[in-house]
Amino acid sequence: MPALEIITRPQLEPLILTPKRFGVGVAHRRAGKTVAAVQRLIVSNLACKLPEPHCSYIAPTYGTAKRAAWSYLKHIARPVLASQPHESELRVQLINGGRIQLFGAENADSLRGDYNDDVVIDEYADMRPSVWPLVIRPSLSDRGGRALFIGTPKGRNGFHDIWRDAANDDDWERLMLRASESGILPETELADARKQLTEDEYAQEYECSFEAAIKGAYYGKEMAEAERSGRITRVPWEPAKKVDTWWDLGIDDATAIWFAQHVGREVRLIDYYEASGAGLDHYAKVLSERPYAYRDHILPHDAKVRELGTGRSRVETLASLGLRATVARQQSVEDGINAARLLLPRCWFDADKCERGIEALRQYRADYDERLGTFKRTPLHNWCSHAADAFRYGAVTPATSDEEWSEMPKRNLAWVR
Repeated sequence: MPALEIITRPQLEPLILTPKRFGVGVAHRRAGKTVAAVQRLIVSNLACKLPEPHCSYIAPTYGTAKRAAWSYLKHIARPVLASQPHESELRVQLINGGRIQLFGAENADSLRGDYNDDVVIDEYADMRPSVWPLVIRPSLSDRGGRALFIGTPKGRNGFHDIWRDAANDDDWERLMLRASESGILPETELADARKQLTEDEYAQEYECSFEAAIKGAYYGKEMAEAERSGRITRVPWEPAKKVDTWWDLGIDDATAIWFAQHVGREVRLIDYYEASGAGLDHYAKVLSERPYAYRDHILPHDAKVRELGTGRSRVETLASLGLRATVARQQSVEDGINAARLLLPRCWFDADKCERGIEALRQYRADYDERLGTFKRTPLHNWCSHAADAFRYGAVTPATSDEEWSEMPKRNLAWVR
């Protein structure tokens, strides 16, 4: 076998050479995370004693994987390639019979059905959290495969949870590289970055802060204020008050449901539920199993479109399941976001029951155009979108008291009975 010389950054060697089965690396921008990830996969593949080892690099999207890691993989693995890289599949074959391939997590089906001896999950914060336990983790089981999470903090999300939980697990290697401590970037570069970025942006990108406000977040200030003012806490259900639900309906994507009570001017978010791959009967059952007395169920405007397969709309299907639903007025996403911003100062959130929805609102942010270096006018579509969209539909729906409700049966909206 030809000699393979890999020059690693000493600061990142614990993630490349660790004997532990799992690892998580939190590192500042330009620390060399992606190069280290590629080096790890090559080393791991060549060292594997099982036949035909498979290793994977998984980014949030296929395009991101190609831009971030493909050129590195082809260059570093060149001395041990068995054939020309497979450009259309972002795959290389090594001389030991092993394979390394790049994937995007937005197409979870492409990750199913194969085994992995080692996998690197890059920027897990931008993926649906279910991708790891339901898709990637099972691919490691039959051959005792390994996994490494790498990324930069983007709030307290699934990546944060993995970092936190790994602290108490001997099977996990943990590494955090802050720019002020790593010695990788010169002080002149850090000083310039401080001038160009806000305090929160610098703390997140260079000092690995999970607490910093997220760049481009639509509701960052409002959610931070809710935290500071104690409105993210334990919020008891008031049995005397009826509950509204705010929905975002997914088919292949997740369906998200907020449970809200209007008490005076307060909007109390007492519960949250999210699932994917389930029919509407599943969600009707979820609602029936909770002790709440319901008043209204707010659905997105496209829920009244009839499906070709059944000839029925989803609001009609819910009506057949006993849920009388309201279709919210159609508004632009931008107007809906502004309505949500106006509503949030009146909201109280149950910290435990709404944990996932709260984190989604914290992280819901504008999409970023890497080529132009500016934010787009549209939101980034990721795991946060479902909870944020459901909240937005609730925000654009006029809130009324139970007394007003009884006097306004149509509420200037589209009823489906």
